[in-house]
Amino acid sequence: MLSRISSTVDFAAWRRPRAIVWTTAAVVTLGFLVALEITARHYGLPGPITNQAQEVVFAPSSGPLLYAGLALTLVVLTWRQRFVAAGIAVGIDLVLLLIRWAAGAELAFGNGALWVILGCAVIAVTRRTGRERTLLLKGAGLGLLLVAGHKTGDTWLLITSKTRPTVLDPYVATADHALGNPSWLVGRFIEATDPVSTHVLNAVYGQLPLAAAIIALYQLRHVAVERRFPGHHLVRTFLVIGLLGPAIYMIFPVVGPVFAYSADGGQWATAHLWPHTPVPISAPHPIPFDGTTPRNCMPSLHTAWATTLFIHSRKGSRYLRWAGTFWLVATLTATLGFGYHYGADLIAGVVFALTVEAAMRAFDRGWDRSAVRFTVCGTTVFTALLLSYRYLPVRMADHPWLFGPLLLLAMASVIHLYLRTTREWEPKAVPAQQPEPQLIQA
Repeated sequence: MLSRISSTVDFAAWRRPRAIVWTTAAVVTLGFLVALEITARHYGLPGPITNQAQEVVFAPSSGPLLYAGLALTLVVLTWRQRFVAAGIAVGIDLVLLLIRWAAGAELAFGNGALWVILGCAVIAVTRRTGRERTLLLKGAGLGLLLVAGHKTGDTWLLITSKTRPTVLDPYVATADHALGNPSWLVGRFIEATDPVSTHVLNAVYGQLPLAAAIIALYQLRHVAVERRFPGHHLVRTFLVIGLLGPAIYMIFPVVGPVFAYSADGGQWATAHLWPHTPVPISAPHPIPFDGTTPRNCMPSLHTAWATTLFIHSRKGSRYLRWAGTFWLVATLTATLGFGYHYGADLIAGVVFALTVEAAMRAFDRGWDRSAVRFTVCGTTVFTALLLSYRYLPVRMADHPWLFGPLLLLAMASVIHLYLRTTREWEPKAVPAQQPEPQLIQA
């Protein structure tokens, strides 16, 4: 009897801190969304809450993303419930498509998926209790967070273009000489292999959230049976990267070579050099740019997300591992070849992704010396990269054989420390005990 009471007390004591943490995280997230909404309204733009609320009725701009969110919600349901929910979502979209077609309005889909996610949340509150209510609410929340994260990113990008009238592209372009100007090299490769490479890479680059949903579904495939979510999964890191990354855009605004150094930048372009002529080495300075192009280069969040996809695909099937590798390579090629990023952005993106991923894993398993050590190391290297791009670009360009390897070595050191640290966190296999030999008595 005493042991039962003790275990109940221990369980309650364990649950209380976690409930406080998740409640605090929910309040902070809601406050952040409200703050973004108010800021966007200040600039005459709809915020993330308004954008997502409009998609309940109006034509969605992110149909595939809404269905990816629905797929994440369905992991908490039984197979029969999944088929029913998916059928309802498709049926609603078909009806709305017919209505829009008859009215001559824009044809779009995704409302049905959003309605079903919201319906699951309503059912959880009104028809479920206890652990079943919590599980269904977590499923609905996960689906909504995937969509909200995308909307939040869009709002962040609009804010960066309105609040940062100058950009630091000359600094990064100069520092990129240390790496051999990879955006110019890959840009010429894409130009030579167009249109095949362009179509493939456009599909990869634009459907990154869908790829994340596929890998997350693989990780969460046992939720409906075990009736609980795993402690750490891809979506958590994905959302935190999307939350923290745009804040760095505000500190280090960069638009990318396709806008700063090609005709796509219009009258704001410094020169029409990309992808054929590297930027001449000279003393860099901030340059003014328009109020519509996002300052979303430093770090490359597409690289950070693709790196996270690659990491989480390592424990999947062979085909999932191949897909994760392909998505990483194709994303790196697209970010450089389309002129959206400099090589320096990609190095910063990899370091940023590994630091966030390790921190999220430590949050789940508990912070220890190795977790703190890696997080401090990753943050220090990331900060050093930004400072070197800002204050040492000419010296880096003048000595490429020194600073180029140093940049790659800094990234490689973080990768090595991440692999070593996470291997220490893996559960150790306990060897099976061998039965003791029996003595044969005469």
